[in-house]
Amino acid sequence: MPSDVAAPAENPAPGSGPATVALVGAEFGWGSSGKLSAVLSALRRRPTTPLRFVGLASGLGRPLLAEHTVDGWYDLPADPERLAAAVREIVRSQGVRAAVVVLDGAAAKALLAAGVPTVFVDSLPFLWSEGDRDALPLDTTVYCAQRSVELPSECLDVLAGARALRWVEAVIAAPSALGSAHAAGGPAGGRSTGGPYRRALISLGGLRAPRLGDPGNYPRLVVPAVLEALAAHGVEEVHIAGNLPADLAGRLVDASIAPPRTTTGPLGHGAFLERLAASDVLLTSPGLTTLLEAGGLNVPTICLPPQNLSQIFNGRYHSQALDARLRVPWPKDVLAEDEALALRSEGEDHALELIYGAIEAAARGDDHRAVGRVLRDGVLEALRRSAEVEDWGALTTAVGTGGAAQVADALLEVLDAAHPST
Repeated sequence: MPSDVAAPAENPAPGSGPATVALVGAEFGWGSSGKLSAVLSALRRRPTTPLRFVGLASGLGRPLLAEHTVDGWYDLPADPERLAAAVREIVRSQGVRAAVVVLDGAAAKALLAAGVPTVFVDSLPFLWSEGDRDALPLDTTVYCAQRSVELPSECLDVLAGARALRWVEAVIAAPSALGSAHAAGGPAGGRSTGGPYRRALISLGGLRAPRLGDPGNYPRLVVPAVLEALAAHGVEEVHIAGNLPADLAGRLVDASIAPPRTTTGPLGHGAFLERLAASDVLLTSPGLTTLLEAGGLNVPTICLPPQNLSQIFNGRYHSQALDARLRVPWPKDVLAEDEALALRSEGEDHALELIYGAIEAAARGDDHRAVGRVLRDGVLEALRRSAEVEDWGALTTAVGTGGAAQVADALLEVLDAAHPST
Protein backbone atom coordinates (compact mmCIF):
# COMPACT_ATOMS: atom_id res chain seq x y z
CA MET A 1 0.00 0.00 0.00
CA PRO A 2 1.47 3.39 -0.89
CA SER A 3 2.82 5.74 1.76
CA ASP A 4 4.72 9.01 1.76
CA VAL A 5 7.18 7.45 4.21
CA ALA A 6 8.98 4.21 3.48
CA ALA A 7 7.30 1.36 5.35
CA PRO A 8 9.46 -0.22 8.04
CA ALA A 9 10.43 -3.85 8.11
CA GLU A 10 8.18 -6.30 9.87
CA ASN A 11 8.05 -5.73 13.59
CA PRO A 12 9.71 -8.24 15.93
CA ALA A 13 7.49 -10.78 17.61
CA PRO A 14 5.47 -9.53 20.61
CA GLY A 15 7.52 -9.38 23.78
CA SER A 16 10.89 -8.93 22.04
CA GLY A 17 10.83 -5.14 21.66
CA PRO A 18 8.80 -1.97 22.15
CA ALA A 19 5.05 -2.34 22.04
CA THR A 20 3.73 -1.14 18.69
CA VAL A 21 0.82 1.30 18.76
CA ALA A 22 -1.13 2.33 15.66
CA LEU A 23 -2.15 5.98 15.30
CA VAL A 24 -5.09 7.16 13.20
CA GLY A 25 -6.58 10.61 12.75
CA ALA A 26 -9.68 11.45 10.71
CA GLU A 27 -9.09 12.99 7.28
CA PHE A 28 -11.12 16.02 8.32
CA GLY A 29 -9.18 19.20 9.00
CA TRP A 30 -6.20 19.24 11.34
CA GLY A 31 -7.90 18.80 14.70
CA SER A 32 -7.39 15.02 14.85
CA SER A 33 -3.66 15.31 14.27
CA GLY A 34 -3.38 18.05 16.88
CA LYS A 35 -4.97 15.68 19.36
CA LEU A 36 -2.67 12.82 18.39
CA SER A 37 0.27 15.17 18.88
CA ALA A 38 -0.94 16.07 22.36
CA VAL A 39 -1.40 12.38 23.28
CA LEU A 40 2.07 11.47 22.00
CA SER A 41 3.58 14.28 24.04
CA ALA A 42 1.75 12.99 27.12
CA LEU A 43 3.06 9.47 26.49
CA ARG A 44 6.63 10.78 26.32
CA ARG A 45 6.22 12.05 29.86
CA ARG A 46 5.09 8.66 31.18
CA PRO A 47 7.69 6.36 32.82
CA THR A 48 6.80 3.30 30.80
CA THR A 49 8.42 0.69 28.62
CA PRO A 50 9.29 1.97 25.14
CA LEU A 51 6.51 2.34 22.63
CA ARG A 52 6.82 2.22 18.87
CA PHE A 53 4.33 4.02 16.65
CA VAL A 54 3.06 3.40 13.14
CA GLY A 55 0.56 5.67 11.45
CA LEU A 56 -2.48 4.72 9.40
CA ALA A 57 -4.27 7.12 7.04
CA SER A 58 -4.01 10.68 8.50
CA GLY A 59 -2.47 11.92 5.23
CA LEU A 60 -3.66 15.47 5.77
CA GLY A 61 -2.27 15.74 9.27
CA ARG A 62 1.08 13.99 8.96
CA PRO A 63 3.08 17.26 8.74
CA LEU A 64 1.67 18.31 12.12
CA LEU A 65 3.15 15.16 13.66
CA ALA A 66 6.63 15.61 12.20
CA GLU A 67 8.10 16.42 15.62
CA HIS A 68 7.16 12.93 16.84
CA THR A 69 8.84 9.65 15.95
CA VAL A 70 6.51 7.57 13.80
CA ASP A 71 8.21 4.60 12.15
CA GLY A 72 6.08 4.61 9.03
CA TRP A 73 2.81 5.77 7.53
CA TYR A 74 0.33 3.63 5.61
CA ASP A 75 -2.44 4.94 3.39
CA LEU A 76 -5.75 3.12 3.75
CA PRO A 77 -8.30 2.37 1.02
CA ALA A 78 -11.75 3.86 1.29
CA ASP A 79 -13.58 0.67 0.28
CA PRO A 80 -14.70 -1.10 3.50
CA GLU A 81 -13.68 -4.60 2.38
CA ARG A 82 -10.27 -3.47 1.18
CA LEU A 83 -9.88 -1.36 4.33
CA ALA A 84 -10.40 -4.37 6.59
CA ALA A 85 -7.88 -6.46 4.66
CA ALA A 86 -5.30 -3.65 4.62
CA VAL A 87 -5.62 -3.11 8.37
CA ARG A 88 -5.27 -6.85 9.07
CA GLU A 89 -2.04 -6.96 7.06
CA ILE A 90 -0.56 -3.91 8.83
CA VAL A 91 -1.50 -5.37 12.21
CA ARG A 92 0.14 -8.68 11.28
CA SER A 93 3.31 -7.29 9.71
CA GLN A 94 3.91 -4.62 12.34
CA GLY A 95 2.81 -6.57 15.39
CA VAL A 96 0.35 -3.86 16.40
CA ARG A 97 -0.74 -4.36 20.01
CA ALA A 98 -3.02 -1.36 20.53
CA ALA A 99 -4.32 1.71 18.74
CA VAL A 100 -5.34 5.30 19.36
CA VAL A 101 -7.90 6.56 16.85
CA VAL A 102 -9.27 10.11 16.71
CA LEU A 103 -12.69 10.46 15.07
CA ASP A 104 -12.12 7.84 12.33
CA GLY A 105 -14.90 5.38 13.07
CA ALA A 106 -14.24 3.13 10.07
CA ALA A 107 -10.57 2.68 10.98
CA ALA A 108 -11.42 2.02 14.62
CA LYS A 109 -13.90 -0.70 13.61
CA ALA A 110 -11.36 -2.29 11.27
CA LEU A 111 -8.72 -2.36 14.01
CA LEU A 112 -11.16 -3.92 16.47
CA ALA A 113 -12.12 -6.54 13.88
CA ALA A 114 -8.42 -7.32 13.49
CA GLY A 115 -8.21 -8.01 17.22
CA VAL A 116 -6.48 -4.78 18.23
CA PRO A 117 -7.54 -3.17 21.54
CA THR A 118 -8.46 0.36 20.53
CA VAL A 119 -8.83 3.67 22.33
CA PHE A 120 -11.19 5.91 20.40
CA VAL A 121 -11.11 9.67 20.95
CA ASP A 122 -14.37 11.48 20.20
CA SER A 123 -13.77 15.22 20.44
CA LEU A 124 -17.21 16.10 19.05
CA PRO A 125 -19.70 14.06 21.09
CA PHE A 126 -22.21 16.90 21.08
CA LEU A 127 -22.59 16.49 17.33
CA TRP A 128 -24.13 13.04 17.13
CA SER A 129 -27.72 11.97 16.63
CA GLU A 130 -29.41 8.69 15.70
CA GLY A 131 -28.38 9.21 12.10
CA ASP A 132 -24.72 8.86 13.12
CA ARG A 133 -25.01 5.80 15.37
CA ASP A 134 -23.93 3.23 12.80
CA ALA A 135 -20.80 5.21 11.91
CA LEU A 136 -19.58 5.42 15.52
CA PRO A 137 -17.33 2.66 16.94
CA LEU A 138 -19.31 2.24 20.14
CA ASP A 139 -17.69 -1.13 20.86
CA THR A 140 -14.13 0.18 21.15
CA THR A 141 -12.08 -0.97 24.13
CA VAL A 142 -12.21 2.52 25.59
CA TYR A 143 -14.40 5.27 24.13
CA CYS A 144 -12.96 8.63 25.28
CA ALA A 145 -15.55 11.38 24.78
CA GLN A 146 -14.31 14.91 25.29
CA ARG A 147 -16.27 17.03 27.74
CA SER A 148 -18.33 19.87 26.33
CA VAL A 149 -20.05 22.93 27.75
CA GLU A 150 -23.35 21.54 26.47
CA LEU A 151 -24.53 18.04 25.55
CA PRO A 152 -27.79 17.70 23.64
CA SER A 153 -30.02 14.81 24.66
CA GLU A 154 -29.67 13.23 21.20
CA CYS A 155 -25.95 12.71 21.64
CA LEU A 156 -26.35 11.34 25.16
CA ASP A 157 -28.83 8.77 23.86
CA VAL A 158 -26.34 7.63 21.23
CA LEU A 159 -23.31 7.55 23.54
CA ALA A 160 -25.26 5.54 26.09
CA GLY A 161 -24.60 2.63 23.73
CA ALA A 162 -20.82 2.88 24.12
CA ARG A 163 -19.41 -0.27 25.73
CA ALA A 164 -16.71 1.53 27.74
CA LEU A 165 -17.52 5.23 27.72
CA ARG A 166 -15.03 7.46 29.53
CA TRP A 167 -15.43 11.23 29.68
CA VAL A 168 -12.14 13.11 29.37
CA GLU A 169 -11.11 16.73 29.55
CA ALA A 170 -9.96 18.70 26.50
CA VAL A 171 -7.40 16.74 24.47
CA ILE A 172 -4.94 19.56 23.83
CA ALA A 173 -1.31 20.35 24.56
CA ALA A 174 -0.56 20.02 28.27
CA PRO A 175 -0.61 23.20 30.41
CA SER A 176 3.18 22.92 30.71
CA ALA A 177 3.55 22.98 26.92
CA LEU A 178 1.15 25.90 26.64
CA GLY A 179 3.14 27.67 29.35
CA SER A 180 6.35 27.13 27.38
CA ALA A 181 4.70 28.57 24.29
CA HIS A 182 3.51 31.53 26.35
CA ALA A 183 7.05 32.15 27.62
CA ALA A 184 8.42 31.91 24.09
CA GLY A 185 6.17 34.81 23.13
CA GLY A 186 8.02 37.14 25.46
CA PRO A 187 6.64 39.24 28.33
CA ALA A 188 2.92 38.70 28.82
CA GLY A 189 2.99 36.27 25.94
CA GLY A 190 4.22 39.08 23.69
CA ARG A 191 0.79 40.74 23.68
CA SER A 192 0.04 44.41 24.08
CA THR A 193 -1.47 45.26 27.44
CA GLY A 194 -3.59 48.12 26.17
CA GLY A 195 -4.58 50.00 23.05
CA PRO A 196 -5.28 48.41 19.67
CA TYR A 197 -4.02 44.98 18.72
CA ARG A 198 -0.68 45.04 16.88
CA ARG A 199 -0.07 41.40 15.97
CA ALA A 200 -2.71 39.00 14.72
CA LEU A 201 -2.82 35.34 13.75
CA ILE A 202 -5.37 34.03 11.24
CA SER A 203 -5.91 30.27 11.45
CA LEU A 204 -7.79 28.44 8.69
CA GLY A 205 -7.03 24.88 9.77
CA GLY A 206 -6.80 21.93 7.41
CA LEU A 207 -9.37 23.22 4.88
CA ARG A 208 -10.12 19.69 3.69
CA ALA A 209 -12.69 17.02 4.39
CA PRO A 210 -14.35 14.09 2.62
CA ARG A 211 -16.88 15.26 0.00
CA LEU A 212 -15.60 18.84 0.16
CA GLY A 213 -15.22 20.30 -3.32
CA ASP A 214 -12.82 23.18 -3.86
CA PRO A 215 -11.07 23.91 -0.53
CA GLY A 216 -10.22 27.38 -1.82
CA ASN A 217 -13.84 28.58 -1.65
CA TYR A 218 -13.69 29.36 2.07
CA PRO A 219 -10.45 31.37 2.05
CA ARG A 220 -11.49 33.28 -1.08
CA LEU A 221 -14.52 34.60 0.79
CA VAL A 222 -13.01 35.02 4.24
CA VAL A 223 -9.33 35.99 3.98
CA PRO A 224 -9.72 39.34 2.13
CA ALA A 225 -12.50 40.38 4.51
CA VAL A 226 -10.42 39.56 7.60
CA LEU A 227 -7.29 41.28 6.27
CA GLU A 228 -9.24 44.45 5.47
CA ALA A 229 -10.84 44.46 8.92
CA LEU A 230 -7.47 43.99 10.64
CA ALA A 231 -5.91 46.80 8.60
CA ALA A 232 -8.81 49.08 9.51
CA HIS A 233 -8.41 48.13 13.17
CA GLY A 234 -4.77 49.20 13.16
CA VAL A 235 -3.10 45.80 13.19
CA GLU A 236 0.47 46.07 11.89
CA GLU A 237 1.51 42.42 11.56
CA VAL A 238 -0.47 39.31 10.65
CA HIS A 239 0.35 35.73 9.77
CA ILE A 240 -2.09 33.50 7.89
CA ALA A 241 -1.71 29.87 8.98
CA GLY A 242 -3.45 26.82 7.61
CA ASN A 243 -3.44 24.36 4.75
CA LEU A 244 -3.61 27.16 2.20
CA PRO A 245 -1.75 26.66 -1.12
CA ALA A 246 1.06 29.22 -1.38
CA ASP A 247 -0.08 30.52 -4.76
CA LEU A 248 -3.64 31.11 -3.54
CA ALA A 249 -2.38 32.73 -0.33
CA GLY A 250 -0.19 35.10 -2.33
CA ARG A 251 -3.02 36.07 -4.67
CA LEU A 252 -5.41 36.74 -1.79
CA VAL A 253 -2.90 38.93 0.05
CA ASP A 254 -1.92 40.84 -3.09
CA ALA A 255 -5.56 41.55 -3.92
CA SER A 256 -6.46 42.70 -0.39
CA ILE A 257 -6.08 45.78 1.75
CA ALA A 258 -3.81 44.11 4.31
CA PRO A 259 -1.69 45.09 7.31
CA PRO A 260 1.82 46.23 6.28
CA ARG A 261 3.55 43.04 7.43
CA THR A 262 1.46 40.09 6.23
CA THR A 263 2.97 36.62 5.93
CA THR A 264 1.52 33.22 5.10
CA GLY A 265 2.41 29.58 5.57
CA PRO A 266 1.42 26.43 7.48
CA LEU A 267 2.82 25.88 10.98
CA GLY A 268 3.59 22.66 12.81
CA HIS A 269 1.81 22.15 16.11
CA GLY A 270 4.62 23.49 18.31
CA ALA A 271 5.33 26.43 15.99
CA PHE A 272 1.63 27.27 15.89
CA LEU A 273 1.43 27.42 19.69
CA GLU A 274 4.48 29.70 19.84
CA ARG A 275 3.05 32.01 17.20
CA LEU A 276 -0.31 31.98 18.97
CA ALA A 277 1.28 32.91 22.30
CA ALA A 278 3.07 35.85 20.69
CA SER A 279 -0.10 37.22 19.07
CA ASP A 280 -2.40 39.93 20.39
CA VAL A 281 -5.45 38.33 18.80
CA LEU A 282 -6.44 35.13 17.00
CA LEU A 283 -9.03 35.04 14.23
CA THR A 284 -9.88 31.44 13.47
CA SER A 285 -12.36 29.22 11.75
CA PRO A 286 -13.79 27.69 14.93
CA GLY A 287 -12.04 24.35 15.16
CA LEU A 288 -12.42 23.15 18.73
CA THR A 289 -8.78 22.24 19.40
CA THR A 290 -7.64 25.71 18.29
CA LEU A 291 -10.24 27.44 20.46
CA LEU A 292 -9.26 25.40 23.50
CA GLU A 293 -5.53 25.95 23.01
CA ALA A 294 -6.08 29.69 22.57
CA GLY A 295 -8.07 29.69 25.79
CA GLY A 296 -5.24 27.88 27.55
CA LEU A 297 -2.94 30.74 26.49
CA ASN A 298 -5.55 33.42 27.32
CA VAL A 299 -5.31 34.82 23.78
CA PRO A 300 -8.21 37.03 22.60
CA THR A 301 -10.06 35.03 19.96
CA ILE A 302 -12.59 35.86 17.25
CA CYS A 303 -14.49 33.02 15.56
CA LEU A 304 -14.70 33.33 11.79
CA PRO A 305 -17.61 31.81 9.82
CA PRO A 306 -17.91 28.04 10.20
CA GLN A 307 -16.51 25.65 7.60
CA ASN A 308 -18.63 22.69 8.70
CA LEU A 309 -21.29 21.51 11.13
CA SER A 310 -19.14 21.09 14.23
CA GLN A 311 -17.78 24.63 13.85
CA ILE A 312 -21.29 26.05 14.19
CA PHE A 313 -21.49 24.44 17.62
CA ASN A 314 -17.91 25.39 18.52
CA GLY A 315 -18.41 29.07 17.74
CA ARG A 316 -21.64 29.20 19.70
CA TYR A 317 -20.11 27.42 22.70
CA HIS A 318 -17.13 29.79 22.63
CA SER A 319 -19.31 32.91 22.73
CA GLN A 320 -21.55 31.32 25.35
CA ALA A 321 -18.64 30.48 27.64
CA LEU A 322 -17.13 33.96 27.31
CA ASP A 323 -20.53 35.69 27.53
CA ALA A 324 -19.78 37.84 24.50
CA ARG A 325 -20.70 37.84 20.80
CA LEU A 326 -17.33 36.90 19.38
CA ARG A 327 -18.36 34.93 16.33
CA VAL A 328 -18.86 36.12 12.78
CA PRO A 329 -21.60 34.01 11.17
CA TRP A 330 -22.30 33.77 7.48
CA PRO A 331 -24.92 36.22 6.19
CA LYS A 332 -28.26 34.45 6.41
CA ASP A 333 -28.73 34.59 2.65
CA VAL A 334 -25.53 32.53 2.37
CA LEU A 335 -26.20 30.00 5.13
CA ALA A 336 -29.00 29.77 7.67
CA GLU A 337 -27.32 27.85 10.48
CA ASP A 338 -30.52 26.56 11.97
CA GLU A 339 -31.33 24.78 8.71
CA ALA A 340 -27.99 22.97 8.87
CA LEU A 341 -28.55 22.06 12.51
CA ALA A 342 -31.99 20.67 11.73
CA LEU A 343 -30.50 18.36 9.09
CA ARG A 344 -28.14 16.72 11.56
CA SER A 345 -30.97 14.51 12.81
CA GLU A 346 -30.51 12.59 9.56
CA GLY A 347 -26.75 12.35 10.09
CA GLU A 348 -23.85 14.77 9.82
CA ASP A 349 -23.38 14.20 6.09
CA HIS A 350 -26.73 15.78 5.24
CA ALA A 351 -25.85 18.97 7.07
CA LEU A 352 -22.36 19.08 5.53
CA GLU A 353 -23.83 18.86 2.04
CA LEU A 354 -25.87 22.00 2.73
CA ILE A 355 -22.93 23.89 4.29
CA TYR A 356 -20.39 23.03 1.59
CA GLY A 357 -22.89 23.90 -1.13
CA ALA A 358 -23.71 27.26 0.46
CA ILE A 359 -20.05 28.27 0.74
CA GLU A 360 -19.34 27.23 -2.86
CA ALA A 361 -22.36 29.12 -4.18
CA ALA A 362 -21.32 32.26 -2.30
CA ALA A 363 -17.71 32.04 -3.49
CA ARG A 364 -18.76 31.62 -7.13
CA GLY A 365 -21.71 34.01 -7.04
CA ASP A 366 -21.87 37.48 -8.55
CA ASP A 367 -22.38 39.02 -5.10
CA HIS A 368 -19.28 37.51 -3.45
CA ARG A 369 -17.87 41.01 -2.90
CA ALA A 370 -21.01 41.98 -1.00
CA VAL A 371 -20.60 38.87 1.16
CA GLY A 372 -17.02 39.95 1.84
CA ARG A 373 -18.14 43.39 2.97
CA VAL A 374 -20.62 41.90 5.42
CA LEU A 375 -17.92 39.62 6.83
CA ARG A 376 -15.45 42.51 7.09
CA ASP A 377 -17.93 44.56 9.09
CA GLY A 378 -18.69 41.55 11.29
CA VAL A 379 -14.99 41.02 12.05
CA LEU A 380 -14.53 44.71 12.91
CA GLU A 381 -17.50 44.63 15.25
CA ALA A 382 -16.23 41.46 16.97
CA LEU A 383 -12.78 43.02 17.41
CA ARG A 384 -14.38 46.01 19.11
CA ARG A 385 -16.52 43.81 21.36
CA SER A 386 -13.49 41.78 22.38
CA ALA A 387 -12.41 44.62 24.66
CA GLU A 388 -15.30 43.64 26.96
CA VAL A 389 -13.93 40.15 27.71
CA GLU A 390 -12.03 39.69 30.96
CA ASP A 391 -11.30 35.94 30.95
CA TRP A 392 -10.36 34.48 27.58
CA GLY A 393 -9.78 31.07 29.12
CA ALA A 394 -13.40 30.48 30.16
CA LEU A 395 -14.16 27.80 27.54
CA THR A 396 -10.95 25.91 28.27
CA THR A 397 -11.52 26.13 32.01
CA ALA A 398 -15.04 24.75 31.58
CA VAL A 399 -13.84 21.52 29.95
CA GLY A 400 -10.41 21.14 31.58
CA THR A 401 -7.02 20.57 29.99
CA GLY A 402 -6.04 17.07 31.12
CA GLY A 403 -7.57 15.03 28.30
CA ALA A 404 -4.33 14.14 26.50
CA ALA A 405 -2.91 12.64 29.69
CA GLN A 406 -6.17 10.79 30.33
CA VAL A 407 -6.14 9.28 26.83
CA ALA A 408 -2.48 8.32 27.29
CA ASP A 409 -3.38 6.59 30.56
CA ALA A 410 -6.23 4.75 28.86
CA LEU A 411 -3.85 3.46 26.19
CA LEU A 412 -1.34 2.23 28.77
CA GLU A 413 -4.15 0.50 30.68
CA VAL A 414 -5.27 -1.22 27.48
CA LEU A 415 -1.73 -2.34 26.69
CA ASP A 416 -1.22 -3.66 30.20
CA ALA A 417 -4.51 -5.55 30.17
CA ALA A 418 -3.82 -7.14 26.78
CA HIS A 419 -0.12 -7.85 27.41
CA PRO A 420 0.63 -7.80 31.17
CA SER A 421 4.34 -8.21 30.56
CA THR A 422 4.50 -5.10 28.35
